[in-house]
Amino acid sequence: MTARDDVLGRVRRALAGVDPGAGVPVAPRITPAADLVEHFAERVADYRAVVERCAAADLAGRVAAALPDGARVVVPEGLSVDVPGGVVDAGFSAAELDRFDAVVTEARVGVAETGTIVLDHGPGQGRRAISLVPDVHVCIVRADQVVADVPDAIALLDPARPLTWISGPSATSDIELDRVEGVHGPRTLHVLVVG
Repeated sequence: MTARDDVLGRVRRALAGVDPGAGVPVAPRITPAADLVEHFAERVADYRAVVERCAAADLAGRVAAALPDGARVVVPEGLSVDVPGGVVDAGFSAAELDRFDAVVTEARVGVAETGTIVLDHGPGQGRRAISLVPDVHVCIVRADQVVADVPDAIALLDPARPLTWISGPSATSDIELDRVEGVHGPRTLHVLVVG
């Protein structure tokens, strides 16, 4: 018998007769759509992202207002909103993308429980590089794209597509836990929740 077998055997004996579900709290599911979207907005804001709710008719104006003055903006092919002065990504290199101040994309899905935005890089979302290189990312999430949790999101996603999961602006911490933003992605995430 190995040490591993000995330890696992002791754990099994200690847990014999214990109901595996006993005492495990079950998180309540958020079901009303309005609550789901509000929860999503709160969770995204918890990550130090800017979150705004708007009507579809106001979207173009809100996108323009979210961009820094005079910003050079890259947009993906198929974006459903017109961004004045936006340059459609033509396969720019990382160095070329670094010359852009901002990017505007749409999301595939928003996850309320985690405040996560998922891009699957279809039309309106572009390739991964454009959402990671410019300093400001303005992301459009429609209210009907918000789901309760990660399993609900996974059910909507195609595992064969590239996926980018975004939970707030890019951030990392050093060994002393000093937070630094923008090291490996946008310093600013501005989310527009439509509807």
